[in-house]
Parts: sequence; structure tokens; C-alpha cells
Amino acid sequence: MSSAVRVRFAPSPTGYLHIGGARTALFNWLFARHTGGTFVLRIEDTDQARNTAEAAQAIYDGLRWLELDWDEGPHAGGHFGPYFQSERNAIYEKHLARLEAAGHLFEENGAIRFRSPREHVVVDDIVCGKIDFDLTNPETHPDMTLRRPDGSWIFHFVNVVDDMEMKISHVIRGEDHLSNTPKHIELYRALGAEPPRFAHIPLILNHDGSKMSKRDTGASLNTYIEEGFLPEAVCNYLCLLGWSPKDDREKLQLEEVVRLFELEKIHRNNASFDRTKFIWLNGEYVRELPNERFQSLARVALGKAGMDTTKFPEDYVRAALDTCQGKFRIFSELPAYGGFYFTDEISYQPEGVAKHFIPENKPRLQKLREAFAGLETFDATSIETSLKATATGLGIKTGALVHPTRLAVTGSNAGPSLYHLIEILGKEKVLARLDRALAAIAD
Repeated sequence: MSSAVRVRFAPSPTGYLHIGGARTALFNWLFARHTGGTFVLRIEDTDQARNTAEAAQAIYDGLRWLELDWDEGPHAGGHFGPYFQSERNAIYEKHLARLEAAGHLFEENGAIRFRSPREHVVVDDIVCGKIDFDLTNPETHPDMTLRRPDGSWIFHFVNVVDDMEMKISHVIRGEDHLSNTPKHIELYRALGAEPPRFAHIPLILNHDGSKMSKRDTGASLNTYIEEGFLPEAVCNYLCLLGWSPKDDREKLQLEEVVRLFELEKIHRNNASFDRTKFIWLNGEYVRELPNERFQSLARVALGKAGMDTTKFPEDYVRAALDTCQGKFRIFSELPAYGGFYFTDEISYQPEGVAKHFIPENKPRLQKLREAFAGLETFDATSIETSLKATATGLGIKTGALVHPTRLAVTGSNAGPSLYHLIEILGKEKVLARLDRALAAIAD
């Protein structure tokens, strides 16, 4: 396909970047990169009452986080600007005058409306196929308003004008816009322009089958940024919401998706958002992170939870985090998993207390504390040998001592390798935590 392909992502800056919007941007970006075309970012900010600079910034930040670079638009420039609808008023006025001169408009109660030709319009959609829309009945398809009485523009008109002026070749957008498309085609024809090709992508549904709205938990891309998802995992998962490589693979690098992506491979059926699968996929990416990037992201995640890793020696932080890599799926899980390294204010899991902080374990932990205190070399090997010898001396299985020990030094029933984490915490800290645990166990 030639480089004449021009696609656009045209969000309204009225809130955060919706996960559905992020997927629309991704599909447009993929198609542009697959075809060697141009990806345009256009900000549809005609709704002055609801638009905010912060919301526009959230769009830029979200796209940059996903590494979806735009070829034209805000901060990138281009030959078809301005790229904010609020700055294109003169362009809309010009095209409105053209429609008026051709007899396509009439005024009603101060609003400017477009006189429908009252015809059948066939939308030949790349994803949905050919659909015949009957616009002959004014009761079901009233004449479209282009400009409100207060002078503000209606989305349908400025959207068509912008796509026409920016020479957009393919409009890739959510299926909820499909019913608007025949009205848009009428406008293209009235303006003497060839409509672009349309590809309406399936809606994203919640796991219960309802349409994902902006109010739903997890609808904001920012949720996943804050929770510590990886951008490459988010892009991978969004690709799978409506598209697949036809070989049942689920983990795909973005470069490979660019090579494989075709609009004809987009599914017709709605896509179900499965958070459990999303988290699993992210975990696969976290497990394979290069160590330096893992270390950096881990420190950010701990900082968000109020744990300042800069207060600890670098070797200690690095060793502690190394025991956590590959053991959790999203970075927001790290503070609960490995936060015990970076705070002395550990709280014990209640179910662990009920099961392991029982009177009969008090003398056992006391014996272990004495054994640990006597160790000259405090490394994982000597710690393991000491704990197992203590268990043997007490006539109990190793596990009967491992579980209360883990709870005492980490506050949790699960976590990194016990002997390694004890080595990293160090003798002084481990003995202090055993003392605190012993004081918490009733005689």
C-alpha cells in the first residue's frame, strides 16, 4: 500500500485518555506504520465548556507513555494545521458558505441545518462490510444540525471538514460511530469530496458484557500507568481487543504487530476486557525485563507506596529487589510483596498470626533466634543449615519453623526465598524482628 495512507486520532480533551481511545489510537498508529503512512493527532476541542489543558496534556502523556508517536499534530507540526479545532473556525466558515451557496442549508430556530438528500447511503466498511442505511424518512433521520444557535459547531460537520482538509484516507474509529457515517458521507458528497475508507472497530465490553464507559473502573489509561503496568504489555493487550495474528499467540512485540497488522484482520465481534488475562500478560513482560529497567521501575513503585529506597545502601536495595523479580505481575503488587525490606513498621497478616504465632512456636523461635545470634557467617547457606539443624533438634519438620520465621521477619505468609531474604536483611535486623515477634506471641 502506498504512503498516501493518512489516518488520524481525534480525541476530545474533556477528561483522561480512555482505554478505548488508547486502542483507537493504537490501531490507527499500527495501520500507519504497517503501510508507511502518516499518523495525525488532532484535538477536537470545540466544546469550550468541558475542554481543559490538563485533559489535552493527559492525551499527549498517555500516547507518549504507550510510545505511539504522531507524525503531525500538536508539538509535531505539519502542513495541514492548525491541529486544534478551536483554531480552525475560518476553515469551517468557508465550507459552511459553500454548502449554503449550493442550497444545502436552511435555518431553523437560529440553528443552521443540513438538508438531507433523502436517499439510501451504502457504507462499505472494511470491518463491518457493506451496510445500507435508509435516510429517506425524516422521522427516523431528521436533518442534521451543523451549527447551534450560539454559533458553536456540531461534531459531525467539523469532523468531516477536518478529515477532508487533512486528506485523511482511512477513518478507523469505534463502532459506536457507525450510525453517524451515512450522515458524514452525505456531507462529503455535498462538499464534492470523495469519502475516506471507513473501518469501525468493535466496542470494548466489560467482562459482564456491558459496554465499557468512562465511569467504569479501569476505563482510564492512567489507572494502568499508576498501577505499574508496562506500556509494551498494555499495547500488546489492546492489540488483542479486536485483532489477532490468527495463530493463537498472545504475547507479541509491537514491531511484529506492525508487520502483521491489517484492517481486514480486525474482528467483527465486540471485544471483552479481561483484567485477569491483562494482569497475566503484564506479568510475562515484567518477568523478562532487563534488570536495570526492573530496578528503576521497582523503586518508583515503592516510592509511590511511601518507601524511600534512597535511605538504604545501593547494594542492599539492588539485592533486595533482585529477589522480587519474576515474583509479581504488576508493580503495584511489589510493596506488599517486598516492602518489608524497606520499612521496620511491618504488620503481620492476621491469618498468619492465627496459624503461626501460637504459644508452642514461641520457644521454637527463641531457639532459632539463639542459633542465628551465634552464627559467625550470616549468609543463605549458613542460615539454611542453622534453621534445619534447629528444627531437627526440636524434633519438628523444617516447614514448622519456616512459616513462623517468615511471618516474623516479613509480616507475610509468602514472599522471596526465605534464606536469601534473611541474608539480605542482615543479622541485626533479623534478630530485632524475631524479638518483636516473640513479644507478640502469647506464652
